[in-house]
Amino acid sequence: MDFTAKNIRNIAVMGHSGEGKTTLCEAMLYDAGAIERMGKIENGTTVCDYDDQEIARHSSVSLALAYLVWKDVKINLLDVPGFYDFEGECSSAMRAAGAALVVAGANGTVTVGAEKAINLCLKEKKPTVLFINGMDKENADYRSTIEAYQTQYKGKIAPVQIPIMDGAKMTGYINVISGKAYTFAAKGVEEVAVPASYQGELEEMQAILQESAAENDEELLDKYFENGSLSPEDTVVGLRKGILNISVIPALAGSALLNKGVINLLDELVEYVPQAAERAGLPATDLKTKEQTTVSCDASAPLAAQVFKTAVDPFVGKMNYVRVCRGVLKTGIDAYNPNSDTTERINSLYIMRGKKLEPVQQLSAGDLGVVSKLAATGTGDTLCDGNNPVQFEPIHFPEPVLSMAVNAVVRGTEDKVFGGLNRLAEEDRSFQVRKNHETGETLACGQGEIQLDIIKKRLKAKFGAEAEFTTPTIAYRESILSKSEAEGKHKKQSGGAGQFGVVNIRFEPGAADGVFEFVDATVGGSVPKNFIPAVEKGLREAIQKGVLAGYPMVNLKATLFDGKSHPVDSKEVAFVSAARLAYEDGIPRAKPIILEPIASMQIVVPEQYVGDIMGDLNKRRGRIIGMDTKDGLQVITAEAPEGELLTYATSLRSMTQGRGKFSQEFARYEQAPDTVLQSLKK
Repeated sequence: MDFTAKNIRNIAVMGHSGEGKTTLCEAMLYDAGAIERMGKIENGTTVCDYDDQEIARHSSVSLALAYLVWKDVKINLLDVPGFYDFEGECSSAMRAAGAALVVAGANGTVTVGAEKAINLCLKEKKPTVLFINGMDKENADYRSTIEAYQTQYKGKIAPVQIPIMDGAKMTGYINVISGKAYTFAAKGVEEVAVPASYQGELEEMQAILQESAAENDEELLDKYFENGSLSPEDTVVGLRKGILNISVIPALAGSALLNKGVINLLDELVEYVPQAAERAGLPATDLKTKEQTTVSCDASAPLAAQVFKTAVDPFVGKMNYVRVCRGVLKTGIDAYNPNSDTTERINSLYIMRGKKLEPVQQLSAGDLGVVSKLAATGTGDTLCDGNNPVQFEPIHFPEPVLSMAVNAVVRGTEDKVFGGLNRLAEEDRSFQVRKNHETGETLACGQGEIQLDIIKKRLKAKFGAEAEFTTPTIAYRESILSKSEAEGKHKKQSGGAGQFGVVNIRFEPGAADGVFEFVDATVGGSVPKNFIPAVEKGLREAIQKGVLAGYPMVNLKATLFDGKSHPVDSKEVAFVSAARLAYEDGIPRAKPIILEPIASMQIVVPEQYVGDIMGDLNKRRGRIIGMDTKDGLQVITAEAPEGELLTYATSLRSMTQGRGKFSQEFARYEQAPDTVLQSLKK
């Protein structure tokens, strides 16, 4: 079939890790006839978890794309990893998806992953459906779970379904809008009479749902006040409007593992989730006028598409996942990439079902697919009509919060290691490779330990290179607190021409540039002018290594005030050595200290965790600078030594159950306590 924006739904499947997102995708694909049998996570046979690391860990680590067709509607499912380390995949999914299906366990609480997913959807204005999964499990509690979500998201959660329970097992459901009941049968569902014990609950839910639907449309609100109720047809209209403007989140239930309630879910997704054509246009820059514009989903308009993910396949090569926002992307055409200012030939187009690629000739506005082997195109880039160039806003990925030093396990393979890591950074924009010019180390920077471990394993599997990740070196500095004077005397006689140079230097804190200041205060030619640069050179070489722990010396002022020379034996090398000797003698007597880098931090957490955060910062020798409230969260501004923050990302997640976020940047250097010096000497 040729699918247009009116019969395409792009849905990100999101939620807490382990709640059954991938299994639900598997069940939907099976029910739609897209696969012949349902795979299992534990067997590594699901469509969306096909990566070696996903199979080994029994958990999603990458965004997967899989399509199905249900009632002549193409549904592109974006299976999003739920673990915190893979927030970058969520950023990609949010740019591609028009709506979200949030999967949550029926455990009576709002799980962290579901909370973060719903909050993100509300922020990004993505229509959302809530699926309460795991209704086959013991102690599954649909009502308590719905109440927990209704308490947290007041006025938004609208249950469109009541599960029919036989003890702890879900045997069917009641459609609240139609008032009809169904039981699960061998092939789909069978309609039955509404059990008498559910009649009261049904009437209560219908009243709530009709009121919610009426609030989204003035005409429906008048009908509701006039008649005291709405027809099922009017209720659907009102709910669709509420879902589109993000004021209503419909809730359903089922069991992905047992494939119960999934057919009903597919029906509701087609019924309620907005079409790609109904989505708001994407902001972009018109490159001809240099003005902001909105790109609407119109297949008859000039091409405009955006790459939302990049992957490297060992057989296909580089693959760019694209969302066609406007026009039609066809094989054989040239598309302009304003990000790299290049024109790319579109040779191969595919639609995806997990790792399976299906070649197509074109992708119309509203659809998702893959373009292979583009030379100069990466994640976030725009592909457009060269005569009507536009550029979409970049995709904002989370900044790295954990850094590790990288070394090649096998000497001589450094280029292979660093080259492979840079390729992997193209695939995952939440991972970066940085050079620390202070310490000389190359750093692998990501969202957490699991992400970095997967990066290391992929490096070996894809590029045959082994890397070792270790704790990075902290860029300490050394300085002095008081003045001292020292004489440096270099004298060498060994048969031939001699070497002779004497310098008298005063050392004190307070360099004009904050690093090193050299002053020539000699009089009477005690040190000939032609040797003054040699003295400065010797000192500049010497300050690269402090006297306490070998770290560079900063904020040092050195004044050359006297010296001696020899008319024959004095040479430049003698004064270089004499300056170094003066440094080694004078600095230890000028109260040398260790300076540690201090980071400025911004920590964003729910209010209930503020006490724990402050207590932990105290242990890390941190200090609170200020506090503010933003979007219902506490924003803590603080400072702490960088050496105390190496694993802060992991600790913060543990303290806040994954709800906390932070960012840090270098602020300044401060004198470190003696305990730091002692640890550096060990």
